[in-house]
This record gives sequence, structure tokens and C-alpha cells, in this order.
Amino acid sequence: MTDNKGFKVYGYRWVVLGVFMFINITIQMLWIAYAPITGPAAAFYGVSDLQIGFLAMTFMIAFIPLSIPVSWLIDTYGFRLSVGIGAVMMGLFGILRGLAGQNYNLVLWSTIGIAVAQPFLLNAWTTVPAKWFGMEERATAVGLVTLASILGTALGMLLTPMLADSYSIPTVQLIYGGIAAFSAVLFVIFAREKPATPPCPEGMETRALMLDGLKHAVTVKAFWFFLAISFIGLGIFNGITTWVENIIRPRGFTPNDAGTVGALMLVGGLIGAVVIPSLSDKQHKRQRYLYLGFALAIPGLLGLTFATSSWFLLLSSFWLGFFLVSTFPVGMQYAAEITHPTPEGTSNGMVQLFGQAAVVFVYIMEAMKSADGSFTPSLLFATGLLVLSVFLITRMKDPVEIVKKS
Repeated sequence: MTDNKGFKVYGYRWVVLGVFMFINITIQMLWIAYAPITGPAAAFYGVSDLQIGFLAMTFMIAFIPLSIPVSWLIDTYGFRLSVGIGAVMMGLFGILRGLAGQNYNLVLWSTIGIAVAQPFLLNAWTTVPAKWFGMEERATAVGLVTLASILGTALGMLLTPMLADSYSIPTVQLIYGGIAAFSAVLFVIFAREKPATPPCPEGMETRALMLDGLKHAVTVKAFWFFLAISFIGLGIFNGITTWVENIIRPRGFTPNDAGTVGALMLVGGLIGAVVIPSLSDKQHKRQRYLYLGFALAIPGLLGLTFATSSWFLLLSSFWLGFFLVSTFPVGMQYAAEITHPTPEGTSNGMVQLFGQAAVVFVYIMEAMKSADGSFTPSLLFATGLLVLSVFLITRMKDPVEIVKKS
């Protein structure tokens, strides 16, 4: 197939994207698998709710020191080798976690192994589209990877309480580990580094060396604004998904309700991650969709904070997911475009690094809960941060305007 600018794009790009999406689905299932059953898991292992929450926070903590070195590996040795290493680690430690039985310490160490694998997958989100897709498809391709990540989180949220009703918690983890190992095998077999010919003009395909690219990226003012809103947006997303069962428990909702709430938020995100990036690509606009996403997420977060009826809680969750999550793929492509010629793996890694560093917010959410276990203070604090993000986005410009200015 030839695009409208005369550059050939290959049908095999969808195979590469497909196996990459699959491993992103499975690692998110492994990440979130304990969140909707925090209470039952704490009782099973004989530990506190915070120790169960720490299993999810481990992924964010591990990401902080590993993000830049992993980005260097991706940009230096290619995504097929680098992501392949992460995929194999994910499958191996995913199975080991399922075999850990009732031993919390073994579960924790296995989780750390999975967490170490995660940056290899997340930091290639924009690299794979850059290698295989034309410019007019890239935000959409990143959106599909984001969709896969959201789908994995949604499946973990929805299926875990259901499976835990019929199987032991270690058996549930072993099932997830087996799926992760299968996805890793498919990636190793079918992934290819790049097509025979580049899908875009030479200047848009060849990137600067990582160190030079990093030096350039940090000189772009809009990139710093975007890193700030990534810290806020991913912090809120990770905080809600980590503590979803604890957030709604004081209002009389069950772990199954928590799984439904989390899954519906992510279903909204799935739809948003398809619709919004495609509109952004079609109009070649990024800033306006970031603004709309963060601004319209505010009512959803307020609804999640105060809803006492099931229908309003579920509607708020869907609304929040649709608008907040859909900003991630648009933002990833925005960062890649405004920092050109910085390598995609480097800009992607920086964004993911700031987002995962928001683990501090996940911890603060638990620390801010009231005496009766309510998360209302931290959720109101999160709402204020969304308002701040909207202000920061007004200070950003679209990539075309930034390039012209430079």
C-alpha cells in the first residue's frame, strides 16, 4: 500500500502492532490483578491493604530508575530485541507468581520481576508506530496500543473478582501468567524491527542519538508542560485503579462492584482511545484534544468521588475513562512531534517516567484517607490537579506552531 505522499506502508505493520498490543494487554492484567480484590487478598496472604496496594505500586517504583536506560536500549538496539527481553521476563515471572502459593514474599519478588519487564514494553509505544506507520496514522497506532493497555487493565479489573469466586488467588495468577507467556512467545516469533523501506520522509524516520535527543527535548518548553500534566493524569489514573475497591468500599459497594467500576472506566477509555486520536490525526490538532480531555474529565472524577447510587457511579466511571484516558495517545504523539528529532523511545520514556513517578500520588491517596476509610479528600485534591492541568494545557501550542517558531 502507498500513502498519499508516495511512501509505501506494509500490511505486515498490523501483525507487528497486533503482537505488540497483545503483550501490553497481558502485562496490564498482571499489574492490576490484585486491585479489585484488595480486601480478600490481604486476608488470604495475612497482610495489610497497603501491602497489597504495594504490589501495584512496585511497577511504578521500578519504572523510575529503569526508564532512561531502557529507552537507551530501545533506541540503540531496536525495539524487537529490547521489547522481546521484557516480554520473556514478563511471562517467566508471571508464571512464578502463580506458583508462589500463599507466600506473600515470593509473590512480591515475582511481582518485582514483572515490574522490571514493564518499561521495556511501555517505552516502545511510539517507537513501533514510528518504524512501521506513516505520519498520518501514528497517533491512531499509538491509540491502539493505549487501547490494548486499557483493555488489559479492564480485563484484570473485571475478571479477577469473577475468577476469585471459583479459583484460589494463586490459580488466578497462574492463569494470567500463562496468558502472558503465550503472548511473549507470539511477539518473539512474529515481531520484526522495521519494514524493507521507511513509511515516511527520511527526515521524519531518522532520529538523533539518544543523548543529543534528550538534550534537545529538555529545551522545549511545551514538553515540560506536557510532562507535568502526564504526572498528574497518570497519577490520578494509577491511583484510582490501584485503590478502586478501597475507594468505593465505605459506600457499601463490593469487590465485584469495584471490578465493574474499574472495567467500565476502562471501557470508556477504550472507546475514547479509538475516537479521539483518530479525530486528532484527521485535523492534525493535538492541543485542543488534550484540553477537552482534561477539562471534561473533571465532572467524571467528581461523580466517582460522591456517587452513592450504582448507576451514577458507573456513569461517572465511564465518563472519566473516556475523556482522561483518551488524552494519553494524543499526548504521546504530541511529545514525539514537538521534540523531533529526539528518538521516539526517548520522548516516550520521559513521558512514562514522569507518569510512573506519580506513584507518590498513589501513596498519598492512601495516606490522606479519612478515619472512616473514605478517599474523598484525596479525590478532591486530584480534582484540583486536573484544574491545574487544564491551565497548563492553555500554555501549550500545536506541534506545527512550535516547529515554525523554532
